[in-house]
Amino acid sequence: MTKQQLLENIANLRIWQKGDKRAPHKPLLLLMALSRLQQNKQRLALFSEIEKPLTELLIEFGPQRKSHHPEEPFHRLPKDGIWELANDQGVVTTEGKKFTKTILRKEAIKGGFTPEIYKLIQSNKKLVTQLASILLEAHFPQTIHQDIADAVGLDSDISNQEQTTQQKKRKRDPAFRGKILQAYNHRCAICGFDVRLGNTPIALEAAHIKWHQAGGPDTEQNGLALCSLHHKLLDRGALAISEEFKVIISEKANGYIGFQEWLLDFEGKELRVPQREVYMPDIGFMEWHVREVFQGESLYGT
Repeated sequence: MTKQQLLENIANLRIWQKGDKRAPHKPLLLLMALSRLQQNKQRLALFSEIEKPLTELLIEFGPQRKSHHPEEPFHRLPKDGIWELANDQGVVTTEGKKFTKTILRKEAIKGGFTPEIYKLIQSNKKLVTQLASILLEAHFPQTIHQDIADAVGLDSDISNQEQTTQQKKRKRDPAFRGKILQAYNHRCAICGFDVRLGNTPIALEAAHIKWHQAGGPDTEQNGLALCSLHHKLLDRGALAISEEFKVIISEKANGYIGFQEWLLDFEGKELRVPQREVYMPDIGFMEWHVREVFQGESLYGT
């Protein structure tokens, strides 16, 4: 496999789909594997070694679910041609087999990049950052890329990486930011922040309610003008917007300095509305965010 083929394989990773539900399992596991490779750890890792940290990543960066399944990406990745399973007897085939958590633990199944891909990345360590950047761009908003990289232990500044051709699969509307800031009169829809340098807004951003990576459109109804802090809090699931257009705060959020002023003080407060009613956030996009991103109980019974 060539470098270009590997980049394309990662960009075209097959992800479980059911409606517009998020499934970040494979990307998070691959980011863990890239971190292991960067740290010169063994190519293959026992499922029992991966299970707990991957579950913690799914809880922190995935949607809220009644249960989490780190075993799914672990035994399904071989079908993507970049991963293999093995035990003490050698490579384990996945055809016609069902791998539960118990089986993976009991049979001491290991998983990791294939030898070919492992050697390819080892010979060009810059590939670690390139591959990580592709995975992050395809599945998570930019505001939380570095958080995820830090959580998996990747030693690189992911936020400064240039996008590769593979990452530009779905084009963004370059006018999106301007449209959203204008719709909200260049003020944060939550706190009203509107600092400018001359005529240029500072630390004011256009946030997608339904992530671009999940198919959210670049429209006013799917955007909010937010200061950089409230944008990140929205993308991390610390806050959300209810169908009454009020701010709701995750019960998991806590802290001291700034927690009261930047989160709790806005609990139950109404969103600052855009200049035109037609630009009001779409209820469907807000429902998606509460269900798939917000770190709390869904308000919509899903």
